[in-house]
Amino acid sequence: MYCKNCGAALQNGAFVCTQCGVPVGSGNAYCPNCGQPTDPNAMVCTHCGVNLNAGAANNAYAYGAPNAANPPKSSLVAGLLGIFLGSLGIHNFYLGYTQKAIIQLLLTLIGWILCGLGPAVAAIWGLVEGIQILTGSINVDGHGNPIKRDS
Repeated sequence: MYCKNCGAALQNGAFVCTQCGVPVGSGNAYCPNCGQPTDPNAMVCTHCGVNLNAGAANNAYAYGAPNAANPPKSSLVAGLLGIFLGSLGIHNFYLGYTQKAIIQLLLTLIGWILCGLGPAVAAIWGLVEGIQILTGSINVDGHGNPIKRDS
């Protein structure tokens, strides 16, 4: 995570930026996900696509404060779901990418009409996404909140 005020990298669980002293989540000059400069009026980061205007509760949770409404998603759980049940889109349902999950599910369920090609494509797609989640290439959920990295 990065400071929205100065763009400095933040330590996990930090409540104040050690570079500028501003409370975590304050400011609008830098993306909290990738640290790139952002337009103060932008709704999403043009570099990584994270939602810059998520509600205060979502932003608070992203920086370590509790939020029972939207708990962090585990990278290990999401990655393993992608690898083993990816053809059904379960990992995307878990992460909140509902539209993508429904496409994967339909591809598997009715894709057999295409000589079995649909389920094979969906399985490969799920496997690749599962590996991307585990390696950190996919690092935000469907709501723009960071995925919790498991040790």
